[in-house]
Amino acid sequence: MMNNDFFNKVAYIIEKARTYVGRTADLTMCITYFEIGRMIVEEEQGGNIRAEYGKGLLNELSIYLTKKLGRGFSLTNLKNAKKFYLTYMQPIQQSLTAEFKKSQLLTDFFAEPQKGQALTDLFKVSWTHYVVLMRIENADERSFYELEAANNQWTVDELKRQYNSSLYERLALSRDKVEVMRLAKEGQTIEKPRDMLKNPLVLEFLNMAEDSIYSETDLESAIILKLQKFLLELGKGFLFESRQKRFSFDEKSFFVDLVFYNRLLQCYVLIDLKTSELKHQDLGQMQMYVNYFDRYVRKDFEKPTVGILLCREKNDNIVELTLPEDSNIYASEYSLYLPEKNLLQQKLSEWITEFEEVQSLLNGESMESDQYHKK
Repeated sequence: MMNNDFFNKVAYIIEKARTYVGRTADLTMCITYFEIGRMIVEEEQGGNIRAEYGKGLLNELSIYLTKKLGRGFSLTNLKNAKKFYLTYMQPIQQSLTAEFKKSQLLTDFFAEPQKGQALTDLFKVSWTHYVVLMRIENADERSFYELEAANNQWTVDELKRQYNSSLYERLALSRDKVEVMRLAKEGQTIEKPRDMLKNPLVLEFLNMAEDSIYSETDLESAIILKLQKFLLELGKGFLFESRQKRFSFDEKSFFVDLVFYNRLLQCYVLIDLKTSELKHQDLGQMQMYVNYFDRYVRKDFEKPTVGILLCREKNDNIVELTLPEDSNIYASEYSLYLPEKNLLQQKLSEWITEFEEVQSLLNGESMESDQYHKK
């Protein structure tokens, strides 16, 4: 008779060991390339090397290392190592303890497991991830994607997809300025229903043409077929329960397009799909769905149900006029193609500038009021 418990324990040990070996290899590669980059920069700066000569130095170093140590030291990799050091030099130096600062090289701590363990906090993802992250010029945005990739164990392809879909900008535009600053330091945090929203929600993975004619049923079916990717786009903590969830009262039946549960907020999340412009009747219908779940489905320990209308086009004025200020219902547009990142970045920059001007004006009025009362 097979001992499944024993087999599972053995499998767990192997999987844990593989994870550790993989993480150790990633960390070793990051530290090695960081130090190579530092040595290249210091050699160039110390010798006051001209750009042409510096390029020759990297060429010769690549040839030498490849001949002596084998693959992994191409000219491209050495250029990336230099850029890696220049990009992460400041944040890593700020994170180092006094003991590390006394060391000439981070690699010196490989032989000291206790200190070497602290290095894992410096490099959160693999070298391949950092090659992608280095292309992001904005330091706050780069920090956000590094945290999200580490916390959610994104593959390199998923990191590229999230960056190309402008996840940082879409989340930032859904928050106030204080919470935008938190994105860079903490990544995406889910503390209240609004934290779940992205505007727009990007569904390019459905492979539906933007100019094609499709129904809400077509859109729903496409989402179900690509449910895993849809869950990733929704964000953290989502669990899928059902599609076309049926409930009845007064001898009439109603159907919610998609029902999810968010384990972080401990609440049901109802999603209704609209392939046209959002109308006030749609908001009223969602309010009825939310009320039903709150009164007949939700348990005492669970938080109030959240309703999200995913629509092709929304009018913020209609949403604000139709719903009370404390409503748990939200409207978010969706897009069937990746948004133009430069346009979103410009919009975010304008939004932050406008916010700062308003704050400055309010602070000025407050100071004038204080001076008036003092008189």
